[in-house]
Amino acid sequence: MNWSESAWKHIEATYQSILQMPFIEELAYGTLPKEKFRFYMAQDSLYLEHFGRALALIAARAQDIQDTLSYLKYAETAIIVENALHESYFRDFGVTDKGIMQPACHHYVHFLKSTAALEAVEIAMAALLPCFWIYKKVGDHICSQLQSDNNPYQKWIDTYGGEDFADAVQQAISICDRAASETTPAIREKMKEAFITSSRMEYSFWEGAYDLKEWTR
Repeated sequence: MNWSESAWKHIEATYQSILQMPFIEELAYGTLPKEKFRFYMAQDSLYLEHFGRALALIAARAQDIQDTLSYLKYAETAIIVENALHESYFRDFGVTDKGIMQPACHHYVHFLKSTAALEAVEIAMAALLPCFWIYKKVGDHICSQLQSDNNPYQKWIDTYGGEDFADAVQQAISICDRAASETTPAIREKMKEAFITSSRMEYSFWEGAYDLKEWTR
């Protein structure tokens, strides 16, 4: 069993919980209240700006030049391509101000950036992997089982259920597997811990959007 297979087993319960979240189920059926989706899109746009920076940090620190090129491409995608989707949705759903980072977004972003800057690069790669992998699996799940006609959120579903995104996800998984195979047992364990933590934060991000969770003061 390679590293990614073992790591996924540790977050399978979290992933199944994500699939059962009201946010995901209502998004799939097109019944998610627009207020909740607007909150999510604003927070996700803020998140992606910093996710892109974390990816760029990994690119700068990677030992393999091909990994550097891959993570630079991921960073460009996060900042430019996916933000273009958000801008389209901002027009469609009347979002005029992203606002500030709310708790779930703030905690996730700072975990990723601190890990990318201060931990071994292999751990940083593992920490950023759930954002790729879980989103892809959620997109596939919606496309294969829950998709409805005339869904106002179809653009989001198509983005994460598409083949281009699938290729990037598989490449990121393969990079992590190779990095894990070439490092020490202690680093592999920390990679797993970072992967688990980010997976939990994925759950919290969607939960925060559904609950419209903001700072209390």
